[in-house]
Amino acid sequence: MSALTGLKVLELGTLIAGPFAARIFGEFGADVIKVETPHGPDGTGGGDPIRSWRHLHEGNSLWWTVQARNKQSIALNLKDPRAQEIARKLALDADVVVENYRPGVLEKWGLGFEQLRAINPALIMVRLSGYGQTGPMKDQPGFGAIGESMGGLRYVSGHPDRPPLRVGISIGDSIAALHGVIGAMMALRHRDATGGRWNGKTGAESQAGQGQMVDVALYEAVFNMMESLVPEYDVAGVVRERTGGALPGIVPSNTYTTRDGQNIVIAGNGDAIFHRLMRAIGRDDLAEDPDLVRNDGRARRVTEIDGAIQQWCDGRGIEAALDTLKSADVPVGKIYSVADMFSDPQFLARRMIEQHHFADGSPVKLPAVVPKLSETPGQTRWVGPKLGEHTEEVLKSLGYDSAAIDELAKTGAIGKPEN
Repeated sequence: MSALTGLKVLELGTLIAGPFAARIFGEFGADVIKVETPHGPDGTGGGDPIRSWRHLHEGNSLWWTVQARNKQSIALNLKDPRAQEIARKLALDADVVVENYRPGVLEKWGLGFEQLRAINPALIMVRLSGYGQTGPMKDQPGFGAIGESMGGLRYVSGHPDRPPLRVGISIGDSIAALHGVIGAMMALRHRDATGGRWNGKTGAESQAGQGQMVDVALYEAVFNMMESLVPEYDVAGVVRERTGGALPGIVPSNTYTTRDGQNIVIAGNGDAIFHRLMRAIGRDDLAEDPDLVRNDGRARRVTEIDGAIQQWCDGRGIEAALDTLKSADVPVGKIYSVADMFSDPQFLARRMIEQHHFADGSPVKLPAVVPKLSETPGQTRWVGPKLGEHTEEVLKSLGYDSAAIDELAKTGAIGKPEN
């Protein structure tokens, strides 16, 4: 039994934030039904756009294999009132709805929070958008890159003499998704404490717990990661700037290059660790300097300290540097590529790379599910499905017969599974 066995999640979203949140539910046992747009007669649609992003296998993105694992795909044209009715029936039986449309779109389709709560009072709806469901910017399109910029992350990323950089992944969307899942789990706790899942009855017999909306703005999720940014500006008037590979104000904690051109991170910012680090690199003078005993003193001499560490790294290869610093109990690590991960003993011991197979039987490795739960761990039950693969199965569970399903497909309200 998985941690979320029996939990029913309806995913109304595309690309990253909403689907990543729903993916986490599915990894821990929830039944996740993902609504995708079927192929239109003019060639438009064709499922979640992420299906065609980056490297493909058999026409689907390899990213899709991970992002949609453990989900059932149902193809609904939500602009069609009949498809909207199907979505409402699914929401009627759902514990959680995850969506990341622009605010107002679901309301137009009769699928907004208040509209769905009217039929399922215990429903939790996770709404992920660029700017949230309120405020003067709520109707503007918002992507993770914009959230990262407005939330403060981009401003502090990169080198001080160059324009801001982005992290090489869609970190803003992913951070928002994690906030959405956390919010949903808290909301489910409250729902269960106030009566539990809706039993399908009305009035005094309902006994439904209290549902609620989890409103996650991408820029606010990023902003929540910005540590002491606000009080530093408010009290000290400090605007945190870009510092390259260093951790601002925490010394030493930076990226250094070894003689063979490899990059390592050395975190010697603890007082005792700094002392061990300086002795390990032959700088007893800095180890014993009374002005460098505490971080505030080291922060004033960051250039000198980083220069000493880099000079030491210039004289040795990465393996020698790692061995010396690890022997001195100094936190140090190579900056890994994915190739390093595939052969690393720690990754292998923790089984962080899993072997799975596509529908055609060809092998594919996927990242393992995190976090690791001792009694109810998550798992990959299947890789990302074909577009509409579960449409017929889901509709039959709602009471539609084969003739009705064929009619809905013929008139474009739903899509049949891809071959």
